Amino acid sequence: MGLFGKENTKSPKDMVNDWTHKIRKEGYVLERQIKAIQREEEKTKRQLKDTAKKGEKAACSILAKEILRSRKAVNRLYASKAHLNSISMNMKNQLATLRIAGALEKSTDVMKSMQALIKVPDIQKTMMELSKEMMKAGIIEEMLEDTMEGLEDSDEMEEAAQEEVDRVLYELTAGQLGEAPKAVTDTLPSTSVREEEGATAAASDDEEDLMAKLEALRN
Repeated sequence: MGLFGKENTKSPKDMVNDWTHKIRKEGYVLERQIKAIQREEEKTKRQLKDTAKKGEKAACSILAKEILRSRKAVNRLYASKAHLNSISMNMKNQLATLRIAGALEKSTDVMKSMQALIKVPDIQKTMMELSKEMMKAGIIEEMLEDTMEGLEDSDEMEEAAQEEVDRVLYELTAGQLGEAPKAVTDTLPSTSVREEEGATAAASDDEEDLMAKLEALRN
């Protein structure tokens, strides 16, 4: 609140800068979560190898499922980071538009990314708050209520397919347990993680290019 009970109002430029700052912070949250999951996965891998030496196949299968869940969780977090990068780039583009047109513009890309991100438990609260602010600013339209409430990830509760379990067992026990992929084109779940890392790096490069264009506009 300002003087005489009046609310302080931010300029569109200040709002965009504030959103960009918050989005960057949420990206760090996801990075920490990814590293934490990967550390736990490494522990589980070592446990699986030790268990395999003892010939406890049933226990190995349970550990393999844990590893699969970890990899899927990491993939989802990398996808969420890509959505954050998309919004951040769009916000910087909004600043360029603001300089020329004098107003913020509606963005379907931001709308889609926000709908995906409010389902991510690690950053759910912040993204819901940002979505409300962006609605008021006219960047996104009002989201459906059930979209914001459907936050429980049912995929996390699904049992891993036996074929995937066999792949992990084959991979981590040097072929002693499980089965090899049926075709050379088949890929292990960990490959998708590396692909997400590449996508994130590409998004970062695009962001740098956009910043260079913005600097050119200012000069």
